[in-house]
Parts: sequence; structure tokens; C-alpha cells
Amino acid sequence: MTQQTQPPTGSGDTTYRSGGRPAPDLDIVETRVYRGPNVWSYEKAIHLVVDLGVLEDFPTNTLPGFSEHLLEALPGLREHSCSRGRRGGFVERLHEGTWLGHVAEHCALALQQVVGHDIRRGKTRQVKGHKGRYNVVFGYVDETVGLAAGRLACRLVNHLVEAEPEFDFADELDRFIVRAQRTAFGPSTQAILDEAVSRDIPWIRLNQHSLVQLGQGVHAQRIRATMTSETSSIAVDIASDKDLTTKLLAAAGLPVPKQDSVRSADQAVRVAERIGYPVVVKPLDGNHGRGVCLDLQDADAVREAFPVAEEQSRRGWVIVESFVTGRDYRCLIIDGRMAAIAERVPASVTGDGTSTVRDLVDLTNADPRRGVGHEKVLTRIKVDAAAEEVLASQGHTLDSVPSEGETVKLALTGNMSTGGISIDRTFEAHPENVEIAEEAARMVGLDIAGIDFICPDITEPVRETGGAICEVNAAPGFRMHTHPTIGEPQFIAKPVVDMLFPPGATSRIPIVAVTGTNGKTTTSRMVSHIFKGMGRKVGMTSTDGVVIDERLVIRSDASGPRSARMVLQNPRVDFAVFEVARGGILREGLGYERNDVAVVLNVQPDHLGLRGIDTVEQLADVKAVVVEAVPRDGHAVLNADDPLVREMRRRCSGQVVWFSMAEPGSEAREMIDAHCRRGGKALVLQPTDRGEMIVVRHGSRDMQLAFTHLLPATFSGRARMNVQNSLAAAAAAFAAGAPLHDIRQGLRTFSTSYYLSPGRLNEVEVAGVNVIVDYCHNAPGMRMLGDFVDRVGESLDQGHELGKPSRIGVVATAGDRRDEDLRELGEVAAHHFDVVVVREDEALRGRERGETSSLVAEGVRRAMEDGSVRCKQLEVVLDEIEAVRHAMSRANKGDLLVVCVDQHPQVMAELETWSDHAQAGAAYGDGDVEAHPAADPDYTPSS
Repeated sequence: MTQQTQPPTGSGDTTYRSGGRPAPDLDIVETRVYRGPNVWSYEKAIHLVVDLGVLEDFPTNTLPGFSEHLLEALPGLREHSCSRGRRGGFVERLHEGTWLGHVAEHCALALQQVVGHDIRRGKTRQVKGHKGRYNVVFGYVDETVGLAAGRLACRLVNHLVEAEPEFDFADELDRFIVRAQRTAFGPSTQAILDEAVSRDIPWIRLNQHSLVQLGQGVHAQRIRATMTSETSSIAVDIASDKDLTTKLLAAAGLPVPKQDSVRSADQAVRVAERIGYPVVVKPLDGNHGRGVCLDLQDADAVREAFPVAEEQSRRGWVIVESFVTGRDYRCLIIDGRMAAIAERVPASVTGDGTSTVRDLVDLTNADPRRGVGHEKVLTRIKVDAAAEEVLASQGHTLDSVPSEGETVKLALTGNMSTGGISIDRTFEAHPENVEIAEEAARMVGLDIAGIDFICPDITEPVRETGGAICEVNAAPGFRMHTHPTIGEPQFIAKPVVDMLFPPGATSRIPIVAVTGTNGKTTTSRMVSHIFKGMGRKVGMTSTDGVVIDERLVIRSDASGPRSARMVLQNPRVDFAVFEVARGGILREGLGYERNDVAVVLNVQPDHLGLRGIDTVEQLADVKAVVVEAVPRDGHAVLNADDPLVREMRRRCSGQVVWFSMAEPGSEAREMIDAHCRRGGKALVLQPTDRGEMIVVRHGSRDMQLAFTHLLPATFSGRARMNVQNSLAAAAAAFAAGAPLHDIRQGLRTFSTSYYLSPGRLNEVEVAGVNVIVDYCHNAPGMRMLGDFVDRVGESLDQGHELGKPSRIGVVATAGDRRDEDLRELGEVAAHHFDVVVVREDEALRGRERGETSSLVAEGVRRAMEDGSVRCKQLEVVLDEIEAVRHAMSRANKGDLLVVCVDQHPQVMAELETWSDHAQAGAAYGDGDVEAHPAADPDYTPSS
């Protein structure tokens, strides 16, 4: 169903129009491809941002003839229901007046329907604050086809507004169809995928051809057409060697023709004379019937056939075998059992007494079921030199006029790829013949095999009628069975999927998705650590990279959908934890279909002003995508203390598990109490005489999990952000089915050491200085880090009798934040540090060098002017490593240094190499330093 905002002044009202002339101004200004659930749709979609230009003033009812020509070009639009919910609804909208962005959406859907992609999902919305710009969103099956459909739809709309002389829609449509056919799966692959989808088995296309992964992680199986992960390479090699295949089958007592392999025409003649005419000459390792010459009656015919067969043989060997007469049958064996049998009839035409053979071929090829190659259920008959030879053997040429009812063959073999047809004979075969075919597949060792019989009648035992197995095929095509020309189709994809995923077998691995403004990485690591302790092979993505079973395999920001797909493709992974960032959702959507557990930590003002997200409420809508991707049997783990996160409960199809740090009696706890009375789940903090206890609540049951001060990551409870992260991680693990003792053990053994949590609240002592390394990069995160600094600072103050240690902060943020966000970061930092050293990231993200640090420093100065903040000194050192060196050079033993890092490996390496000599030296900090040297605690900076 599609929707669009109604015209603001009513359909047909012209008072708001400029009075100008329409022009073909529809332009695509931005394109995005969502490969999973996204902010627009639960399923994958293409998003075009289009600018109508002057066409904003011209709805369809003001363009004479537009609707009629559009429906003539794409008659399938008459079936579109649009928002009316009934057939013809879109046509009604055309006549009433709708904007051309909405028309482009429907055209993109209709074009995909032309090539057989049954897509009906779409919507068009105006871009807020931009007159004439629209978000055009529509579903797709194949990404390249969907994108091409969107581009062609816009060109068609422009062409109908004002004719483009060089634009021929019929030709463009043909090219579009050819493009779609080139990227489409073949009938065999598509049949297997359709069966997999019907069983809720996920799949990933691994290349632009037919290589597909079914299932996820450790459960994954791969197919390429009808070859599978279970197909033996040795069996394929045997089937490709027709001579060896025949010898193996003969050794098993199965009926096969007499044959031998040769390398020359003279050898072929000698073998033919030995086994007796007529004979067949064919390549040793050919396929699709190429190079096969049948019913050769003498030595001259054998000599002529030899080079034809040799050309199709990859190894140069040619087979000469006795010619077995009869009908051509293909027996399909899957997992050792007969699945289908088809009789293959060679390409032929039937005379009508007036038409030539050439005309009859053209008439036959006009059948809409026939196409090029395997694009359709039948293949067009190809008239070539081989076909003319077959005609000549019957006394005909292409210009002959066969008598009425006469059947004229154009090929000797019954392959579908040469234009033949198929007749289903699945339930007609004699049991003995079925047994022979199944035994042949077992002898070769193929899990999916095509056994070719030549015999007078498949209903009679071939041992009695003189038939034989002439070939065993690896990766047999399914088209003749799924789409027989005559007879009932056989659902042969079912036994294939049964073989790969037996009844009761799982195809998915559990997925935990973690999102929020702050705390995503640490929470993801906690969840991974819990399940690693349970023996699971965890695949995790985060801003630091992709981790497979505790090994960092890719070092980069891997919090997007592509990294998620990499984990799901890894055959070792049996549990996935994904950090899901706002940018990845907006750019490509989620990299998977659904997540079993969605964790939302918080929603705070960060990254605003990017990609159309200007408010914190819009940011919450983006992060809610992971909640919408929770299935009915899944869970959403939500922060009850955050009002925006609380609202996400309405978007969850599964169960909600709350976590809260609020005190008993608060609004959040009252909501949780009501939730648990209804049998719900939650994790809360419960004050006790011995400290805060994490309590798991499930209905009327309360289960103690752990004291927060005993969890290493919380720094004896002082790191409140990690108390919250521990609650979220425990809730996620509980929702994912982890036992409480495993959750408890995981939290008790997880620390913020650099090994377990690089760049996240790492504590090290360097030359007597207490150093905290953290990734804090926004104002909300700085508030939480500042609270931790204050708590740690108080304990350090109590340990020093002669004076309070200084608190030094090295702060920075990314340049793609708003100016006010950068200033706010500086203001917050000024409240918690005696000295603030402002640096910059290496990646400037669109700003000039020094611009980001200037804005942060401006915020620090603004706070310092108040006089009530802790900070008394501001310094700017742009380079990250130089800033760390400068901060260390001015720190004394016992001081607290907090380094907000961008490249934590380099920072940690620098700290490791620091020595007492480096600390004592004053020659560091030769970077660009701007200082406010106020050593006097009563110093107030001037205006």
C-alpha cells in the first residue's frame, strides 16, 4: 500500500500554483539502499530523494493527457490500490491530482512487477522544510533492478511531462527487462529460495550469480544452483568424466551402453566398428547436450562428428558409445531418493500445411513462456548449422513446408536449453527403474543427481526393454520439473531444503542488537563476555571492529549493517552481538532481518543535524528500528529511566524487559511494579545494608543477581554508567535465555581492562599518575564521565594529606556535531577538571583544522567566566599524541588524568613507553599550545 500527503489546498485547486509552464524537472538528488529494517519500512527498500522543481506546482490533474499516456505505458498501474485499498485506487488518485514524486514511486513498483518481482510496498513523503522535495520509498527484490526501476521511473515521468526526443520507452523497457534477467536467479536457485523463505530460513546472496548462503553462522549452508554444501567434489569430478561414470555404473550391474574414450577420429571409428553401429559421439566432460551427435550410421558420420564433440570437451577426450533408442527421461535424485521424472522431447515444430519451417519456429518462439537461456520456463529454439543438419536428415530445409500434422525435429537431444519441452512422468515410472536411478546416484556419490535414461517406455523395466543410463549429471536443472510443459509441477525444492535443514533443525543464530547514544560498546562487550563464558562462539561488531570468538578480525568502525552481515556469514559463530549505530540505520538500515533481543540504553542529543535528524525525538525514531525488528517471540530490553526509550515499548511485537536505576517509589519503578504484576520481567537496583543489589524480577519472583560494588567494571559502584550498562547486559542475557549463575559469573569477571574493553574506561598507572582512558565524545557522555571523575577524585583526595591531586582532562569530539554541541562538551568538561586540554581527531569530518577545538575551547572559556566551575586552566594541543604527552608532562604523582581518545591503540602505546625521565622532562608539548597559565586557584580569566 502506498500513501502520500494530500494537497494542502485540495485536489484540483489552482490558487497555490505559480502559473508557469510544466517542465521535466523531476530530479533524483539522493539515493539510499536499505538492506534490512529501516526508518521507513520493516523490510528492505530503496529510498530516493527527488526534487520536483517547477513540477511541484503541477499535480497530475493539471497535466493534459499525462495520466492516459502513463497508463498506456504501464498498464499494470491500473491494478495498484494505493492508499484507497482497492483495485484502481491509484488511477483515482491520478485523476483527482497527485504529485509526480508519488507517481514515480508507483512507476518504480510497476516496472519491477513487469519483470516478475511482486513488490507492492511503497510510500512518498515530503521532505520537511523543503518545498518540492520528496522521500520516495519502495521495496525491491533485487537491488540493482530496484535502483534501475527508480531511475527509469523518473525518466518516464519527465518524458510524459515533456517528450524527450532520444527517449524511447519501449527500448528502455526492453533494456530494463534484459538487465533484470541478467541479475535474476535461475529457476533452480529461485525454487530453493522460495522454499527456504516459506520456512523462515534467512538467506544472503554471496555474489552476483547463484552462490547463496541459507541460514546464519554455524547453521549456514550454501548452494550454487543445485550444488550444495553437501555436494562431494569427488562426485562432481566423477560425473564430469562420462567414461569413468559408465565404468562405475557397469561395475554395479546397472544398465549402461557400451562405450570407450578416444583422442582421435581414427580411434573413434575403430571403437564404433567394434561396438557396432549406430553409435553416439559426445564429449567426455560436456554439459547441456553440447557436442552430442546421435544415431551415427557409418565411419564417415563418426569422422564428421568427432571434431564437434572434441570442441566441447575441456580435456580433449571424446566418448563413442552404442546408440540406445527410445525416449529421453531425466530422473532427479535428491538425498538418495527419487524426487521427479520428466520426459524430454527435442525441439520440434508441427506443420500446418501452409507455413515454412522458419515461420513455424518463429511462431513457436513467440510463446511468452520462451526466453533466452534459462530466463523463462522454456528456451527459444535456436536455428543454427546443427539444426539445419537435423532438418536435412529429415529431408527438409528452413524454407520447406511440412504437411499438416507432421512433426519436424530441430535438435536430436531433448535438453531444455536447446528448446526442448518436458512432460512430467514422476508417478508413471516402474519401481525397478526408480531403484536403478537411485543406485546410480549412490554409486557416483551425488546428493543431487540427474540420471538420464534412454528407454522405450519408463513404465517398463529398462533391463527388459533394452534401455540404459546414458549419463549422470551433477547440478541438474530443476526447470523441467518445476515448470513442465505438460503435466503437474513437482515441488522438488522441498527435499533439497529438507536435506540441508532436516525437520527440527535451526537455521538462525540468536542476535542481540544494542543501540543508544552512550554505552553501546561496553554493553555489547559485556553481553559477549557472558555468553563466551557459557562456551558460545560469539561474533560481535562494535565501533572498534569485528570480533569473532574473541579475535579482532577487522579493525574499523564496524557498527553498521555490512559488519553484521560479515558475522552472520562466519561459519564459526553461534551467537551474535551487534552494536547498532544511528549512522548505519540511516545509511543502509539493519544488516539482517530481525534480532531476538533489542537493547536500547538511552537517547540523548548527539549527532543532531545530520541526515535529516534534527531533534532528539527523531533520533529516538531511528534507534527504535531495532525494537521494531523484534519478532513476537523476542524481547526488547528498554531503559525505564529514559522517557524516549520508554515510549518504544509501543513498537515492540515481543516482550519488554525493563531495566532501571531509579529508586523504589519513583515513576519508573511504579511502572515496573505494574509490569511485573502482569508477569513481566525487569532488572532493578535494590538498596541493602551491604550496598546496591541488582535484582532480577520475573512476575512475583525476585532473584538477587550481584552487588554492584563487586562488579569490576563499576569501580566499586563509582562508575554509574557501567552500573547502567551492567543492568542492560544482564537483562539482555536473561532475555536471551542465559541462566542467572552464568550472568553473574560473566559480570563478575568482566573488567574495563584494555584486554576486555579497549578504549572504554581503562585505568592504568603511569609514573605515579592515575590515568583513565575513555572514548567519551559528547556532552551527555561527559556528564556521566564527569560524575565518575568526581567520585574517583573524592577517594583520591581522601588519600592525600598534603593537598588535593589535580584533575586533568584531555577532551575532544568529532567535527560533524553542531556548533552548540561542541561548546556544550567544553562547558561540561569545565565542571569536572582543574585543567582541560582540548585536542582534535585526525579525521576533521568537514571542518577546517583547529575549528572543532576552537568551539570546544569556547565552551570551556564560557564556563570559566562564570567562576563557579572547577576548571582554572585551558590549553589547546591539536595532535592527539602531543596532547597526551603535554598532559603527562604537567601531571604530578597522585594526579588524575582522563584522556578522551580517538585512536586508543596509539594512546595506550604512548602511555606504555612513558618513563620517569619523560615525566620529569619539560621539553614535551612542542605542539601548538594555547594556555591560560593561572596557577593561583583564585585566578579568574579576563574577558
